[in-house]
Amino acid sequence: MHETLKALILDSQEAPLETGVPRRLKVRAVPGKATVLIGVRRCGKSTYALQQVERLLEEGVPRENVLFLNLFDDRLAGLAHEGLGLVTEAYFSLYPEKKGKETVHCFFDEIQAVPGWEPFVDRLMRTEKCRVTLTGSSARMLSKEIATQMRGRALSWELFPFSFREFLDAKGLDASGPLSTRRRLLVQKAFEEYQETGGFPEVVGLDKGLRVKTHQEYFHAILYRDLVERHDIAHPKAVSDLARWLVDHTGSLYTGNSLTGYLKSLGHSAPKAAVSSFLEWFEDAYFLYSVSVFDASLARRNTNPKKVYCVDHSLVKSVSSGILVNSGHLLENLVFTALRRAHPELYYYKTKTGREVDFVVPARGRPRALVQVCESLVDPGTRKRETSALEAAMAETGLRAGTIVTKNETERIETDDGAIEVVPAWRFLLDQPDSAEEE
Repeated sequence: MHETLKALILDSQEAPLETGVPRRLKVRAVPGKATVLIGVRRCGKSTYALQQVERLLEEGVPRENVLFLNLFDDRLAGLAHEGLGLVTEAYFSLYPEKKGKETVHCFFDEIQAVPGWEPFVDRLMRTEKCRVTLTGSSARMLSKEIATQMRGRALSWELFPFSFREFLDAKGLDASGPLSTRRRLLVQKAFEEYQETGGFPEVVGLDKGLRVKTHQEYFHAILYRDLVERHDIAHPKAVSDLARWLVDHTGSLYTGNSLTGYLKSLGHSAPKAAVSSFLEWFEDAYFLYSVSVFDASLARRNTNPKKVYCVDHSLVKSVSSGILVNSGHLLENLVFTALRRAHPELYYYKTKTGREVDFVVPARGRPRALVQVCESLVDPGTRKRETSALEAAMAETGLRAGTIVTKNETERIETDDGAIEVVPAWRFLLDQPDSAEEE
C-alpha cells in the first residue's frame, strides 16, 4: 500500500488539471480549519477541488506541495483497514524536507469512502503543517457529530449542479447587467436548453439519448453506492421502488403512512421507521429533498404532509415513468433547486383555509419571502387560484410582497395586502444567489 500511495501521489502531481467551467461558489479557506466541500455525486466537486489546486499553482505554490488523492480509487481499497495515516507517511517519505517546514496543501476527494477519516484529519490539522480540503457526497459531513469529532476544525460548503448562471458560463453567455434585446433572446433560448438538460456538468451539450443514459447511471450509482452500500441495506428493491415513486411525484405531497402503504402494496415489509430512514438517506445523498409546512410548532411540521423535490429537474425527466410528472412540476422543481442553493431551510405555506403557496423562505423563524410557481396565469381560473392563495399567505404573514414564477410572463399585481410580482423563470433564476454565502 505504501508504494501504491507514493505512485498515486506522483501521478496526481504530473497529471494535467481538468478544471472545467469555473464555479460561482466562493469558498473561503480559514487557517486552522479544514475546508469541506459536499454535494450530490457528479455535481463537480472533484473539478472544483482541481480549480482550487490550479489557483494555488498560479499563486506560486510548488506542485510538490500539493497532495491530491481520490479515495474512491480502487487501488486504495485497503486504506479502510490499514488507516489514512499511511497517506502522510507516503507523502513525507517522498518529500522529507517539507515535514514541519513547508505548508502542504492536502486534497482528499470523496473522503467518506474511508471510515474513520475524522480523527485522521483532526490529527493532521493539529500535528502537521497542512491545509486540508475534503470533498464528499454525504450531508452527514455537516452533522454536529462530525463537528464534535473534528473539534471545530472544519467549515463545510455545499456544491450543487450548475445554476442557471453557471450554465450560461458554460455556454459562454454573459447575463450580467442590463440585457440588450439580442442578449435577452440568447439568455431565454439558453433557459429553454437548461430546462431540458438540467445542471449536471457532464450532460451539458449531450444529445437526449446520451443525457438520459447518463442520468440513469447517476440514479443507479446514488441508489446503490450512496445508499445501499453505505447503509448496508438488506432489501435494496424497496429503496429503489420508493425512490422511483418519489421521483414520479416530484412537487407533490406525501406522508410516511402513504409511502409505507405503497411499499406494502408492492410486497415490501418496510415499517414506517425504515421508510423514515430511507427518506433521511435520500436527503443525506443530496438526491431527494423533503419540504415541510411552515409552522411554529415542530409537531405540526412533522405530522403534516411533506413535499418532495429532486436535486435536478432534468434527472427527474430521465428517471421518472413520465406518467405523473408534468412540465409544471418540473418548473416547480427547478425553482426549488434555485432557492435551495441559497437557503438551506425552505418550507411550503398552508393558509388557514387550506390553500398552498409553494415556497416560504424563512429568516429567524419568520417568513421572509413567499414564492408561488405556475407555468401560466392566462387561464382566469388558474390566475384566481394562484393569486388568491398568495394574497391570503401575505395577509397571514404580514408580508407586503409575493412572487409568482411563470414560464415567460411578466406583470405586477397590486392587491389590498401588497404587490405580487409575476416574473419569468429565467429572470427569477438570474436574480438568485448561487450560494448561501452570497446573501
